[in-house]
Amino acid sequence: MQVEQELRGEANRLGQGQYKISCPSCGHSRKKKNEKTLSFRIDGDKALYHCWHCGMNGIVPLRDELPQIKAQRRVEVVSVAKKIETSPLGENAISFLRHRGISEETAKKVNLKYAKNYIQSAKAEVDCILFPYTNKGEDYAQKIRSIEGKGFSCNGAPQTFFNIDNVEKGKDLIICEGEMDALALIESGYTSSVSVPNGAVMKVAENQVDPKEDNKFKFLWNAKKQIDEAGKIIIATDADDAGQAMAEEIARRIGKDKVFKIHYPEGCKDANDVLLKHGKDGVDSLITGASPWPVAGLFDAKHFFEDVDEIYEKGVGSGVSTGYKNVDELYSIVEGQLTVVTGHPSSGKSEFIDQLMVNLAEREGWKFAICSFENEPRIHIAKLISKFLRLPFFDGKTPRMTKEEMEGGKQFVQSNFSFLYQADGTLSSVDSIIERLKVAVLRHGIRGAIIDPYNYIQKDKSDTSETEWVSDVLTRLRVFAQAHGIHLWFVAHPTKMMRDSNGEVPAPKGYDISGSAAWFAKADVGLTVHRPDPVHSSLSKIIVWKCRFSWAGKQGDTELSFDSPTSTYNLPYATSVASIAHDLDLDIDL
Repeated sequence: MQVEQELRGEANRLGQGQYKISCPSCGHSRKKKNEKTLSFRIDGDKALYHCWHCGMNGIVPLRDELPQIKAQRRVEVVSVAKKIETSPLGENAISFLRHRGISEETAKKVNLKYAKNYIQSAKAEVDCILFPYTNKGEDYAQKIRSIEGKGFSCNGAPQTFFNIDNVEKGKDLIICEGEMDALALIESGYTSSVSVPNGAVMKVAENQVDPKEDNKFKFLWNAKKQIDEAGKIIIATDADDAGQAMAEEIARRIGKDKVFKIHYPEGCKDANDVLLKHGKDGVDSLITGASPWPVAGLFDAKHFFEDVDEIYEKGVGSGVSTGYKNVDELYSIVEGQLTVVTGHPSSGKSEFIDQLMVNLAEREGWKFAICSFENEPRIHIAKLISKFLRLPFFDGKTPRMTKEEMEGGKQFVQSNFSFLYQADGTLSSVDSIIERLKVAVLRHGIRGAIIDPYNYIQKDKSDTSETEWVSDVLTRLRVFAQAHGIHLWFVAHPTKMMRDSNGEVPAPKGYDISGSAAWFAKADVGLTVHRPDPVHSSLSKIIVWKCRFSWAGKQGDTELSFDSPTSTYNLPYATSVASIAHDLDLDIDL
């Protein structure tokens, strides 16, 4: 098959990993010929593919074409530091540091060393300063900087903060982007200052970190104890786009309610600049002038002026696509928001949210935490795999996925989903759910979470009415979503509804949900999944009954078709044909 030959060629060119590429089936016939609509995962001796435009999907075996791939299956390799002969800092190293405002005393505090080391940019062994990376007092890696010029190298693989072992319990923790910035702060008396191990991330778009860079933030999980025990967390990364994107992601993972941001004086891009141009008093003003991250509380208007400038230049935009053009017209997914989802029993509301998560994981690289009380993890994982592969998991009239295909699906779920599961059968409190979601943000970098359904959450034993309790729970979860920049879906069952004059049960909306009118009031988006005729039709209505922000969506309804064997939602036939015709600029009378 020509398509498979082209995909094998792409696999040979790209190597192991997940990519977005132009679809060889429909890409040439589209207006946007270079649009990358094909999700392409190369895993061992096979490649899984799915086009979000034409729906083409399958698995291409690679064993014959790429015999070397099987031997290159990915394993996590940790680079071990080699033994480097070091000595105390000499006069040339001390002079270099003094020119950067760093004293010999500060250098000794953090155990800087001197060594001769080969630097690639110099193509020679040159005089270098070694910055130690430690874990529980033991050096396991070093960052290396040449004294002359700007040459850098690494010995081992730094995976923790620089200076983490000197952080003191209860003191403010200051996070910088480079070792010299941490030294500038330590020089100024802020001894609980650290720097990230590998500088700012490389992939930044719209001042946000690409979700595929998430694995570069493991150093935060390694410092969880110090982060939990710190007073305030002050982020002092560089003032450029990459540094600010890193600051945003660190704040999101730690929780913006605990994080403060600094404001560099004119002409300074980092803490070392401030020390050199304004002295220790300038550094002190920088740290004492740190302001809360904009989550809650009272702020001067100027705190938001940069954001105002950005939307003036670029517009507000919209949220992330659901994967369905017709749904996107009503509903887009925005980080930091709460979507309340309802529907009658067996209406497909949980299946629909699962579908959105699979779409976002595949298209955008999002990761999720799932707190689903009515789904065993093994069954839930089977459904997610089925949605990802668009193949039945179990035997039936339609051929099921192969064992090999299932293994690819398992890897997809492992990479993108974690589960909050009460194995002992007890009810979860909202406190325990929030605590575990915090861990999921810090450890895995999740950008979305689902709680399904609300009535499995244990109510506190106070005299608070259910209405007040629901309102409090929604408020706390919405604040949590804002503080950590995640989108939270909360599934809630409606009250029992009476049939109308036509004998039909109407679709429930916000005020029909059991427990409280707060379901309508506190939601950013209110959404219903409704099957008008579940016996005779596969059509589902997606109804948006509330949208707080007009730029993210609007009230209205649309339809999707549910395919039971594969547990997937698809565009209804007529809508799908109309969409393709529009893209191809064809005039088709439906």
